[in-house]
Amino acid sequence: MANTYTQIHLHFVFAVKFRNGIIRSEWKDSLYKYTAGIIQNNNHKLLAINGMSDHIHILIGLRPSQSISDLMKDVKQSSSKWINENKLVNGHFEWQEGYGAFSHSKSQINKVINYIQNQELHHKKLTFREEYLDFLKKFEVDYDERFIFNELI
Repeated sequence: MANTYTQIHLHFVFAVKFRNGIIRSEWKDSLYKYTAGIIQNNNHKLLAINGMSDHIHILIGLRPSQSISDLMKDVKQSSSKWINENKLVNGHFEWQEGYGAFSHSKSQINKVINYIQNQELHHKKLTFREEYLDFLKKFEVDYDERFIFNELI
């Protein structure tokens, strides 16, 4: 749309279903490249992507032409399908339902990129659950503890 100017930086965080640590170092870079392609094909700008064996962090410059929920649906469905078609895990791969989306100002971008690139260091000090709850509290997101990481089978 003409005369529409935006600067929207979003940090997404989501986990493997039941937080199973099944993203392997042998193929995680390929997963990140594939995911980057999904984001770029949706006309958004990938700024950083990294994670651990049980979750992923993505920082993007979001274009307002697509809703956040539609983008995350595409990222999670397409990457799950790619993992399953390439038989990268035993059994069926799924991402856990839901995601976290946190906005950042331009002045914070380098700090967030550094945070995402150094996931291994951060998780020597805290678990993914602790990290995620910390994000929710820091960003003052209302949540119900009963529904965080609902692991009903």
